[in-house]
Amino acid sequence: MKTLALGAVALLALLLAIVLGPAHVALADLATSDIVRSLRLPRAMLAFLVGGALALSGTGLQALVRNPLADPSLLGISGGAGLGAVVAIALHVTNPWTIPLAAFAGALGAMALVYRLGVMGRGGAGLDAATLLLAGVAVGAFAAAVTTAIVSLSDAAQLRNAQLWLWGGLSGASWQTVGLMCAYAPIPILALLASARSLDLLALGEEPARHLGVDVPPLKRRVYVAASLLTAAAVAVSGVIGFVGLVVPHAMRLLWGHRHRPLFPAAFVGGGALLALSDTAARVIVAPRELPVGIVTALVGVPVFVVLLRRWTTS
Repeated sequence: MKTLALGAVALLALLLAIVLGPAHVALADLATSDIVRSLRLPRAMLAFLVGGALALSGTGLQALVRNPLADPSLLGISGGAGLGAVVAIALHVTNPWTIPLAAFAGALGAMALVYRLGVMGRGGAGLDAATLLLAGVAVGAFAAAVTTAIVSLSDAAQLRNAQLWLWGGLSGASWQTVGLMCAYAPIPILALLASARSLDLLALGEEPARHLGVDVPPLKRRVYVAASLLTAAAVAVSGVIGFVGLVVPHAMRLLWGHRHRPLFPAAFVGGGALLALSDTAARVIVAPRELPVGIVTALVGVPVFVVLLRRWTTS
């Protein structure tokens, strides 16, 4: 029943993303409309894929560091991507593919640096979850400081473009970006799904997990790299979108429990539905203008997270 309900919500979110928009399209013309076929449908699909990737990444990272407050942005990945994109904008790059590539490169750089610092937490003996979290906060803060410095020295047009990107948006969605996500996401997604049973055991602690047959260091590396790559791909095509990777895993745990085999698919679908609905709201609330979708997810995510956190701490 829960699975059917979640599937229905996801389908409704996609339908609303296709039907609603600043330009009116009659229901009878949806199947033949160029607006729907070229703009709304790829944007709805990209929103679903990005939201699913962020939620799945957040679920994996929370299991890795055994901290329910862990989030892709907390580990510096989003900050690195934002810095890469802002550098490209400041250099007056006009190629539409350069900004996503720069964001992806920035995310990979932040991922590598945080991973290196996380390994140093045990003198090189293995990936330390606590050090990983602290390293992510430090790298994210450094990237944010450099990003702010670049933005403050930019002209007005660059400033607006950079700010819009840093708040996230799907206005650049196309069938090409959908294809890139579809080609890129399966490998890290499969890596996370294959780690579900081991993550359940890791929740008992590293020593119990080892005694139950889990090879902990490779598991940590696999989950961290897979979650980071998913986040990097999502941020590269959509900008920095917060709270999806934090709120959705909490909500899905309330419904599906803590076992990762059912939790991972539920988080992906729930995250996709949330971002598709948020992007639809961003397009229609102030139409014909458009809000950055990251603002909508923050406005929705903060009160929802407060409620979830209260339930979490009192349960």
